[in-house]
Amino acid sequence: MPLLESLIAPLSTIIDKVIPDKDARARAKLELLRLEGTQELRQIEARLSAIVAEANARDPWTSRARPSFLYVMYVLLLFALPMGVLSAFDPAAARNIASGITAYLRGLPEELYMLFGTGYLGYTAARQWGKAKGVDS
Repeated sequence: MPLLESLIAPLSTIIDKVIPDKDARARAKLELLRLEGTQELRQIEARLSAIVAEANARDPWTSRARPSFLYVMYVLLLFALPMGVLSAFDPAAARNIASGITAYLRGLPEELYMLFGTGYLGYTAARQWGKAKGVDS
């Protein structure tokens, strides 16, 4: 399980950075080690292998799909800047635009948001794995 072995150290590093409580951090690392030989971790390894294969695909549509989706999300977030300026000059127009965008985003299925979260985390994990292996910079 070379992928698994290469994931344990980066995941431990992430645990160190994300969990501030020393005892909780130790429990999380113990749980990670407990999962090492289980079926659940094998399933995670299989999913990550698929994500890494997709990220390394020669097909530009496949390899760029996830980063492109992230760029769209970043543009949506950056749209807040001009909206802030607009609200200073025409608060009613800014409110109408914001309520329209809110209605649109609430109309999207929850599964799409879950897909985004999964894709974002998978892309991050694949990048971390690539950096740990020395194939990504």
